[in-house]
Amino acid sequence: MAHRNARLTAHGRLLLCERVERDGWKLQDAAEAAGISRQTAGKWLARWRREGAPGLVDRSSRPLRIALRVVGELLRKVVLLRLRKRRGPAWIAWRTRLAPATVYRALRRHRLHRLGALEPREPARRYCWPHAGDLVHLDTKKLGRIGAGGGKRFGGPRQAARNVGIGWNYAHVAVDDATRLAYAEELADERAETAVAFLERALAFFGAHGIEVERLLSDNGSCYRSHLFAAAAERRGLRLWHTQPYRPQTNGKAEAFVKIVQNGWAYKRPYDSTAERIAALPGFLRYYNGYRPHGGLDGDTPLGRLRSTTS
Repeated sequence: MAHRNARLTAHGRLLLCERVERDGWKLQDAAEAAGISRQTAGKWLARWRREGAPGLVDRSSRPLRIALRVVGELLRKVVLLRLRKRRGPAWIAWRTRLAPATVYRALRRHRLHRLGALEPREPARRYCWPHAGDLVHLDTKKLGRIGAGGGKRFGGPRQAARNVGIGWNYAHVAVDDATRLAYAEELADERAETAVAFLERALAFFGAHGIEVERLLSDNGSCYRSHLFAAAAERRGLRLWHTQPYRPQTNGKAEAFVKIVQNGWAYKRPYDSTAERIAALPGFLRYYNGYRPHGGLDGDTPLGRLRSTTS
């Protein structure tokens, strides 16, 4: 039985082959007469020469190989080896005599292909100090300087010679834990003396709002681990804490504010220069502290929360 979309039946294919072999037609002429391409005509002719008339019959479209679907007791064994031994698809394939790709497909189908999925997610540990100034979070974020033509995020030059080696600036941020009141600056580096100078200005900012800072929390960046920064904190009577290595969620409020700074200011719109971006930062901070509803404050603003806690 011919395929429903086939242009030729088995009889038409035989006629095509006889025209070429018996009558001496050119293959191209025989293909045009049959209404098919030269490549298709060549396929049928080759089959006829190799197999005779049986080779002109349509074959099954079923693939020669079908991927094994791991089910039942075999699937149970694969899953148990993954959960108990914490081994990869290659090792499980060796134990079950399956192909590694087959094991991987089975694990992926049941969302066990990543080792992280085997461990229960650690519950979120949320905290909030009761009073403004009890704890201030510190962090930095690297920002690319903007050369001629604007930044590459907005279609500016990526490898123009005039921008090679233009370097990086750093956004230094300070966030009060209780009120989320924040202060930030874009500075040329993140050296210890730069971080100390930023700390002094941040403390002055919080002091202007009636906040006396008692503790500082930062990551393990070299500027925060330096003797110079520790001496500055001690001189001010501040307790200096550092996060546990490889656990940025400990300093989550600063990490969250860094994302807000990126989306709301640094990459909010294209800037023609680094100086223009720096000049836009104070306006963003006024908006963030005084007008932007904060999800962590039930829709209140940092200044609104500060007024409610000090009244």
